[in-house]
Amino acid sequence: MIPSPVPLLVSLLVSVIGGYLLGSVPVAVLVSGAHGFDPREVGDRNPGFWNVRERLGARGAAPVFAGDMLKGVLAGLLGLAAGGAHTTGLFVVAGPSVASTYAAVAAAMIGHAWPVFAAFRGGRSILTFAGGFAVICPPAFALALALLAVTAACTRSFAIGARAGVFALPVLQLPFAPLVHVAATGALMCLIGLRFGQAALAGRRS
Repeated sequence: MIPSPVPLLVSLLVSVIGGYLLGSVPVAVLVSGAHGFDPREVGDRNPGFWNVRERLGARGAAPVFAGDMLKGVLAGLLGLAAGGAHTTGLFVVAGPSVASTYAAVAAAMIGHAWPVFAAFRGGRSILTFAGGFAVICPPAFALALALLAVTAACTRSFAIGARAGVFALPVLQLPFAPLVHVAATGALMCLIGLRFGQAALAGRRS
């Protein structure tokens, strides 16, 4: 049965609006503000985990890591619910829930990058993307965590392990989802690339 366009439109609107508002919560700014500084004015000026970690250490920045990922998870769950909570046996998003879930995660990433609650000065959306992907394809996310752990142990660098895990997500998704879903994941990652490009251009101008 083809879903009615009106409920589909409503589910997309709920997903996009809710996802954007969730993504706009400036976790790094709030955590840093409690310690007397604004991450948008220090270091690389990125209001995200890595910049806050440079100032507060891993333990002090842990709430930023958890909060930014939680934004993606909550947005993904919102989109999944708005689309009727359709999944496969491995809890991979499926059917009518695909569009709303991807829309919610994309909106959360946009909210993180350009947050309405923080003067539209946000971060690069990596952790928010990762949290959203955990809802989109849990088995691929679990494999990415394993890859992160192995790579970090071999290189003795969590940063390298995290990059390996994130960039491998589309490949790890292939056994569990159609190619069009993998392409949609790649599209989400393009936003991360855009944010890195903007940061590089801003660095050249300064």
